[in-house]
Amino acid sequence: MRFTLGRKRFRDLTEQEVLALAISSEEDDGQIYRGYAERLRADYPKSAAVFDGMAAEEDQHRKRLIDLHQKRFGPTIPLIRREHVSGYYARRPVWLVENLGLDRIRAEAAAMEQDAERFYLAAAGRTSDAETRKLLGDLAAAEAGHQSKAEDLVATHLDDDSVGEEDSRAHRQFILTWVQPGLAGLMDGSVSTLAPIFATAFATQDTWTTFLVGLAASVGAGISMGFTEAASDDGELSGRGSPIKRGFASGIMTTLGGLGHALPYLIPDFWTATITAIIVVFVELWAIAWIQNRYMETPFFRAAFQVVLGGALVFAAGVLIGSG
Repeated sequence: MRFTLGRKRFRDLTEQEVLALAISSEEDDGQIYRGYAERLRADYPKSAAVFDGMAAEEDQHRKRLIDLHQKRFGPTIPLIRREHVSGYYARRPVWLVENLGLDRIRAEAAAMEQDAERFYLAAAGRTSDAETRKLLGDLAAAEAGHQSKAEDLVATHLDDDSVGEEDSRAHRQFILTWVQPGLAGLMDGSVSTLAPIFATAFATQDTWTTFLVGLAASVGAGISMGFTEAASDDGELSGRGSPIKRGFASGIMTTLGGLGHALPYLIPDFWTATITAIIVVFVELWAIAWIQNRYMETPFFRAAFQVVLGGALVFAAGVLIGSG
């Protein structure tokens, strides 16, 4: 038996090991579906019911595979899992899927079934042994059956109204958890740092000093906004979601908003750097207006007027202070 980086190659597995691998994979997938169901149950009960049904289907297939193993090889099933086999399709770790949105969870579930089917079909095509080919083909057919069953479950539990309601709820949660804090941070970082950066620029006409001031102002504002957002609301009553997520969204976007017009001062020539920074400011302010229009349903020209006017006033204050 040969191994690749400590893992066994699929073509080196015996028929018993292939069957044991299928059993453990079905068990893992059933647990993943149950995890999805629990993750969605409070906010999306209809989608949770779909994943409950898919987990039950995985359990049924696992039982059938165990019965087949007992018939062919006896009651002792070798301990072999997908992580033990080189090239075997992998599943996303549980801690990386806990925070996925509704659409992404649905897509992940569909990909799980498709990956398994494709893998078994490809594996069946690489073997010349009739029994092994039949076994792998049966497993591929079982995975295809999972996809059909999933579609039936969706049709049973999710009518158009339910899908629309859950999608709307997921979109609203995305807005509350990510867009609102991120937008507030971007506005604060883009606008509030204008005065210190351009005041320093016109007072010193030293691009490196201006960059350092801009970097300090951006990072400081990002840390402050991030902690403020995270500490202001735990999300339990407001429904705005995890304070850690909101804090990261606000802090990172605040920092990026300030860095946008600080980075041009890495250019040694003062006027080249300043003109570039002004262009970046213009782009930032219009981007804020677009986000407000796209996600917050604020009329674009009203948003543009408010943001550009506020930015222009802060910019003018910085230039006047620096020039004085």
